[in-house]
Amino acid sequence: MDRTERFYLIKRLLGEGRVVGIDTFLDRIEVSRATFKRDIEYLRSRMRVPIVWDRDAGGYRLDAAGEGAELPGLWFSAAEAYALLTMHHLLEQLDPGMLDPHLSPLATRLEKLLGSRGHTADEVRRRIRVLHAARRKVTASQFEALAQGLLERRRVAIRHFNRATGEHLDREVSPQRMVFYRDNWYLDAWCHLRGGLRSFAVDAIEGAMLLETPADLVDESLLDRELSSGYGIFSGSDIRWAVLRFTPARARWVSVEEWHPGQRTRTEADGSLVLELPFSDPRELVMDILKHGAEVEVLDPPGLREQVAAQLAAALARYRS
Repeated sequence: MDRTERFYLIKRLLGEGRVVGIDTFLDRIEVSRATFKRDIEYLRSRMRVPIVWDRDAGGYRLDAAGEGAELPGLWFSAAEAYALLTMHHLLEQLDPGMLDPHLSPLATRLEKLLGSRGHTADEVRRRIRVLHAARRKVTASQFEALAQGLLERRRVAIRHFNRATGEHLDREVSPQRMVFYRDNWYLDAWCHLRGGLRSFAVDAIEGAMLLETPADLVDESLLDRELSSGYGIFSGSDIRWAVLRFTPARARWVSVEEWHPGQRTRTEADGSLVLELPFSDPRELVMDILKHGAEVEVLDPPGLREQVAAQLAAALARYRS
């Protein structure tokens, strides 16, 4: 039994809510008394497990008044490793500020979690990489103001750059939730300028000031209907269904991908894959279709098919010129 497994067994025995004698530990983990004492000391000092010696009961127990601790994992699943590394990376990217007193302890805990089985967190990061694609830099002060407004249910005055139009607009918003999507942060908020729900790229918010005015809260069912029912990050309640057909060669990849939680798929006799998914605003969907080039065809609706065809024709014309 290696050291990490011993830690888990010690914690589990103590977690049963009883006093455990030394002989019981030695019998279960099969180590010397000296090794057991070193394990107990490590759990106390390094992992902050509140283990106390109960002289009257003649054994060890967990101090009910102490701060609990979780032990590092024996190993991580793909999802767990990605989540831990992503969280640690995000914490490292935030500049020191008002959140630092709260985030520093979390970063320390993540370091310990990543340092599983005696490996250092740096070694884990070197051997398991999280690569970010098209990640845009977020200003910490803007992020902090938005997060505080979100959690304290207060409005925020923002200056927003609309990349589509090139406009800089001052708005007052009621934050509803923060979304981390495709390596970038977005703010779902009620926009008091437009009188409706909007999703703002946080990196496009050039200034943010927390206001004393209470935020207007929107029912979560409306948030989901307006901002989550369609494809990607763009909002809208006018839902249509796209029908895409991928070649047999590309179907080997797309068949195991999730483009939308509500998608429907079927495989045709020749091995091609038909993917159906809901969308409201077609912009992001068109970009994702185009990256598959000649390996995909839009079957429906006609308007979406025409948009993709127009983009392909414009690209071809540019290359021919």
